[in-house]
Amino acid sequence: MSGRGEPGERGERGALRRVLPEGRRFLRGRGRVLLALSGWSLLESAQTFLGGYGVARALDDGFLAGRTGAGLAWLAVAAAAVLLGWPAVRGVFAALAGLVEPLRDGLVRRAVDQALGAALADPARADPTAAVSRLTHQTEIARDSFAGLVLTARSFVFTTAGALLGMAALDPRLLAVVLPPLLAGLVLFAATFPPMAAAQRAYLDADEALSARVGAIGAGLRDVAASGAGARVAEETGRLIGTEARLSRTLARWAAVRALALGAAGRLPVVALLLATPWLLDGGMSAGALLGALTYLVQALLPALHDLMTAFGTAGTRLLVVLDRFTHRGTEPGPAATAPGPEKPAPAAVPPPAVSARPAAELRGVTFAYGPGARPVLAGLELTVADGEHLAVVGPSGIGKSTLTALLAGALVPDRGEVRVAGVPAGPDGPPHPEARRALLPQQAYVFTGTVRENLAYLRPDASPADLEQAVRALRLGPLLNRLGGLDAPVDPRRLSQGERQRLALGRAYLSPAPLLLLDEATCHLDPDTEEHAERALAARPGALVVVAHRISSAVRADRVLVLDGDRAQCAPHAELLARSPLYRDLVGRWQPEEAGTSGGVTSPAADRSAPSDRSRAREVTSSPHPG
Repeated sequence: MSGRGEPGERGERGALRRVLPEGRRFLRGRGRVLLALSGWSLLESAQTFLGGYGVARALDDGFLAGRTGAGLAWLAVAAAAVLLGWPAVRGVFAALAGLVEPLRDGLVRRAVDQALGAALADPARADPTAAVSRLTHQTEIARDSFAGLVLTARSFVFTTAGALLGMAALDPRLLAVVLPPLLAGLVLFAATFPPMAAAQRAYLDADEALSARVGAIGAGLRDVAASGAGARVAEETGRLIGTEARLSRTLARWAAVRALALGAAGRLPVVALLLATPWLLDGGMSAGALLGALTYLVQALLPALHDLMTAFGTAGTRLLVVLDRFTHRGTEPGPAATAPGPEKPAPAAVPPPAVSARPAAELRGVTFAYGPGARPVLAGLELTVADGEHLAVVGPSGIGKSTLTALLAGALVPDRGEVRVAGVPAGPDGPPHPEARRALLPQQAYVFTGTVRENLAYLRPDASPADLEQAVRALRLGPLLNRLGGLDAPVDPRRLSQGERQRLALGRAYLSPAPLLLLDEATCHLDPDTEEHAERALAARPGALVVVAHRISSAVRADRVLVLDGDRAQCAPHAELLARSPLYRDLVGRWQPEEAGTSGGVTSPAADRSAPSDRSRAREVTSSPHPG
């Protein structure tokens, strides 16, 4: 087996080659425990032997011979043999702990070693979920499966030995009748075990590949959407689902064959004994010997055989698969575990927007609620964002700030009213490329696998080297680019911090030709100084900037501040809102202690830009009250 995901019998043999040597070493070091386990199991052989032999002697030497007392005595012997099971079970389980617990402890140590080794070798690719699964769930599966197999195999071996010894003591001809069909069923079961185990292994690998694929798709949905790979991902996932369904049917067919083998080994000996009864009686075999043989078959041998086949058909394969996870050193992910779609999304062909004197954005009587009976998040909102304006949006958590940016981005459609961006409806009725009119930066910055240049120029693929250099200089991205290796260095999003991702996304927004930038807490992972510099750089580019603020300094820097309070929205410069909005004063009061000393205090926007005009100072936003 060259890899963990290789299906078929060759893969199963590879797993056996890896597991069996370590299994033999494990058992060789515990000879004393195995000896104690065998000693207690001999009592089970004696119990089986006396059970059938006592019934045979009770019939032949007792009841059929007219000696009722002797018959009852032999039945008492058979009944007393059951009492041997109590110390046998107690001793077996005590000895079993000497095998099972060291196995579990060893697997835990190996799981920890593998997890630490993977984390040290490649921290970005280390999977803590897999390590926790091996440390807890898989070690317990191995422990329970191993214990069940030891108990079942031990019981079958010593029960079979007692039953066959008893039939030989009654009449050796019984073995000639019972053994051939019993061995035939065992051979048939043994023949079906490798292909069925291989089919089950392939099914488990297919299920694991499908789970890994679905997990990778969930983590890379934005890559899939950005690269237009939805159809391809759906086709590849469909193939994995089809493979798992096909292997499930194969497994079901082999399960039917195994049931046939179980029936052959479990029922044919009884049928053969019944069919041979006239011949055996004619040959001088006693009725007691026949009844004793039937007792051995029905009460001891066949139940033990059934338990053995069932255990090896389920727990055996499960144990093999789990142990192979601990012994197999290959940690390279298979093709199904890699991120879906191409390595990087194709750049969006975004034409530069036409310069227009129209407002950058307008909300006209906008009402929106998450559901027909839900309380409106925004109610009758009227707002105009002028071209070139810097607007900050503030309000308590959950008041509707992200909903507002989603409406402006066209991701949500208002229940009533209209949202227009650059004079065109923002929703589905707008142009086919809304990216030309607005760019939304959410809190979780989007960075894809590609080069730094490709990430920065994604919204402006025709950006020149001078444009890229200007963006790097304006947003102070030089130290980050030096650490990554320059504009043409590859980017692995998993190796970037949240703040580094946000800085790359801000650089992309700076280069975007969109006249409306929407920042929904897109700087929350940056320090106040870096945040201030980024906001000033984005506000200085052509177009309007709408920032969902999480620091008071963001509101102070803006031309106007929109306060959402659920009943009445107000929009005015920072100083005016302090005078007339109790909610805003409360927010500022809560923000200022957190920001004291972080950036040397908050400076007035007048320090680097002209004060807002009287007309913009007087511009307001109204929102009709909604219930509640």
